[in-house]
Amino acid sequence: MTSPVNRLRPRRSCLAVPGSNPRFLEKAQGLPADQVFLDLEDACAPLAKPEARHTIVKFLNEGDWTGKTRVVRVNDWTTHWTYRDVVTVVEGAGQNLDCIMLPKVQDAQQVVALDLLLTQIEKTMGFEVGKIGIEAQIENAQGLNNVNAIAQASPRVETIIFGPADFMASINMKSLVVGEQPPGYPADAYHYILMKILMAARANNLQAIDGPYLQIRNIDGYREVAQRAAALGFDGKWVLHPGQVEASNEIFSPSQEDFDHAELILDAYDYYTSEAGGKKGSAMLGDEMIDEASRKMALVVSGKGRAAGMARTSKFEAPEA
Repeated sequence: MTSPVNRLRPRRSCLAVPGSNPRFLEKAQGLPADQVFLDLEDACAPLAKPEARHTIVKFLNEGDWTGKTRVVRVNDWTTHWTYRDVVTVVEGAGQNLDCIMLPKVQDAQQVVALDLLLTQIEKTMGFEVGKIGIEAQIENAQGLNNVNAIAQASPRVETIIFGPADFMASINMKSLVVGEQPPGYPADAYHYILMKILMAARANNLQAIDGPYLQIRNIDGYREVAQRAAALGFDGKWVLHPGQVEASNEIFSPSQEDFDHAELILDAYDYYTSEAGGKKGSAMLGDEMIDEASRKMALVVSGKGRAAGMARTSKFEAPEA
């Protein structure tokens, strides 16, 4: 299956919204989150799930989600709700939907099953086959062990997401505060988990997204946890409250100084490797030597800045001959 869809959408802030709450669904449209996911899983009580499916279809079709990646999180395959979540939402609002988020993914076959179901619905409804992406959420030890296969399971996969709450419970981590370090362990208890997810994502040209921080009024705590993920190279993080959106957008965007510097490196390298610049493999930009490796690093920062809508405030000036 081939598709021209851009799988690398902006996801600095991924806002969770209960699919059963019309007031929250209305409010979410006006918040500056890059992605909004309408939740049929944990945020919906079992008795509310059937009606929430239809509420989500209505809001996807009638709401104004301009500039946002539109996602629905369905229930996981071990429940009896999943197939009906997918069929109702995709048949009803597939043309106004970017991705389905699949929680608690444990092996590649679960992603393949969702891919097959999406393909059948798209063909039946006359939608473009392959347009709807998949976001895979890793929430237990088995899922982490299989994360490379999960990342490769379908060309629809766009992101690998860390789900910390269920993961902490699944490995018996000694903490009740989601995302915080467990007492008694002097290092970062999440480093291995985050890096394994990040490596699987990057090896397959996917995005890596950090999960939620549940102390929604503790913005300083949110910033600390988000900065850890951003420093490693993650593309974004979940937000559960409007107050977290601004912090996430800022943390997962480059600073103006770094963005300007990256753009200067790209322009300078372009110039110095050209005929006019002397066809050099490396050159000096101020006190810094730049080469092909510098260009690759600058492309990452520049790409994130451009995706965030940043504008440069400096310009490269070629040296006088």
